[in-house]
Amino acid sequence: MKNKVRVRLTKALMNKYEALWDAFGSNSFTLDDATRVLTEKARINKEGVPVFLAELRNAGRLMVQQNQQDLRKSIYTLKSGQDVISEALKTEGAALGRGEVEGILKKAADLIRTRVDYRFILVLLFMKRISDLWEMEYHFTIEEAKSDGLSEVQAVKEALKPAHHDFDIPEKYLWKNIRNDVQNMPENFAKALKEISERNPDLKDAFDVDFIQFAGNRENAEILRQLVEVFSEKRLYNVSPDILGDAYEWILRYFAPDKAKEGEVYTPREVISLIVEMLDPKPSEHVYDPASASNGMLITSHNYVKKKYGSEEAEKLFLHGQEVNTKTQALGRMNLYIHDIKNAYLASGDTLLYPKFKTYEDVVKYDLVIANPPWNQDGYDEERLKKGEFWQKRFPFGFVSNQSADWAWIQHMLASAKPDTGRVGVVIDNGCLFRGGKERLVRSKVINQDLLECVILLPEKLFYNTGAPGAIMIFRKHKPGRNKGKILFINASTEFEQHPDVRKLNILSDKNIKRIVKAYKEFSDETGFSEAISMEKIKENDYNLNVTLYVFPQEEEEHIDIDKEWQELKALEKDSAEIEKKIEGYLKEISGNG
Repeated sequence: MKNKVRVRLTKALMNKYEALWDAFGSNSFTLDDATRVLTEKARINKEGVPVFLAELRNAGRLMVQQNQQDLRKSIYTLKSGQDVISEALKTEGAALGRGEVEGILKKAADLIRTRVDYRFILVLLFMKRISDLWEMEYHFTIEEAKSDGLSEVQAVKEALKPAHHDFDIPEKYLWKNIRNDVQNMPENFAKALKEISERNPDLKDAFDVDFIQFAGNRENAEILRQLVEVFSEKRLYNVSPDILGDAYEWILRYFAPDKAKEGEVYTPREVISLIVEMLDPKPSEHVYDPASASNGMLITSHNYVKKKYGSEEAEKLFLHGQEVNTKTQALGRMNLYIHDIKNAYLASGDTLLYPKFKTYEDVVKYDLVIANPPWNQDGYDEERLKKGEFWQKRFPFGFVSNQSADWAWIQHMLASAKPDTGRVGVVIDNGCLFRGGKERLVRSKVINQDLLECVILLPEKLFYNTGAPGAIMIFRKHKPGRNKGKILFINASTEFEQHPDVRKLNILSDKNIKRIVKAYKEFSDETGFSEAISMEKIKENDYNLNVTLYVFPQEEEEHIDIDKEWQELKALEKDSAEIEKKIEGYLKEISGNG
């Protein structure tokens, strides 16, 4: 087992260490030098100095090298507390990569699969992360406080203050303390979540799980104990937010097929990446998801800006999300924290009736509005929508039937987009492109306003909750000149690869995404894949936006070499004649022998 660096020293050791640090700092010294200082200032007997130096070395506070001028003696160099902590971070954190984090989660997933709600894994992951971070912040603060002249007792008192921590966590509810009290573990987790939520207002409603009810039977109590042990294998304070965020997403994706049966929707991150690349968010822009769920759209937008412009620029992105399902929103809130994204604002409520991001007169306007709202959501006819706020401004193109709110969502998103820079991207059911009745009327008015820029037919079997292909629609309040009066149709129905983990599903590869994005940005015509269609032609087709009506994949024509085929046929006939001749000979031999 790998030795771990001991960051904290006992009070007795610390006093002696500080005496040496005051005398030598990070400069080298000999045993004689140390003896002189320690016998004079720390009142150590001469014989006890080598023992103390060995203790310092074991604690990771002292480096020892041979004296090149006298190989029988050693040269000593002290390490600062800050250096020791940094070394501990590198030593323990360097080995904890993406594979190891996912390994921990796979063990946890195997423990609970089909028996326990996967939210418990996500809450435990989050708790372990913030607890480990708190402890490291605690150690850092102690060292900094002592370097500023505070005593050990004063430094510890200072390090316990909430101001030095990202999250205010009572010491008794740190992970290690809950872990050690196995008998009261469920109750302590429940109390910890309650108190942490109260001390950290941003975490309100984030922990939507009940550990006491969960551990109400002996089997589940044992599962909880095993889960805690799995998460206790590694320290999570020095794991990159990108790796930890991907691990969080792995859990969401891993359990998506099962949760889909319960009606919970998970948008494949490849679909989100595609739509974000098309909308191209920029630093200082405002991004809004009116059906934010686990916040995949917001997180991907942040990461896109981070990758393209840098971390500082990504922090300037304003992220807003609203979600009606409080349990789903709790997961989304933790997802943001795990990804270390702090510039997001979330609200709860029914977006179609009660939009939370608003002024006195209207909804807030955004540069990007991006969502995968519930497909064909029922219960939002004219009568109900008129009970909602700002309905005149949000649904100017008309109302939809009670059977599908698809175009109500689209209208809300258009109403939330800025008049100049506003871009809207929506993942939606393919049926809203061509259904008649009230939807056809709303669709025609939106098209006549020249707001729709692109329609993409996605491949089948991308989504966990339906085999239907789905579509992406891109709207722009102010189209570039060359795109005006046209809509680009992209038939990406054949742009997929088989899902690596789920046999019955498909996935968009990076290659697929690049091809679609390239066609969109170039607004290009490519036979069988993409074509810019004039508004006149769409009107002729009664505002039908079915992609296959305008772009249909071309089957590759097989080229036949007639001469080659003829020669092969002649060769086969020759072979056949020779075989017949041999068989005839065999028959004569048999007949003669008879």
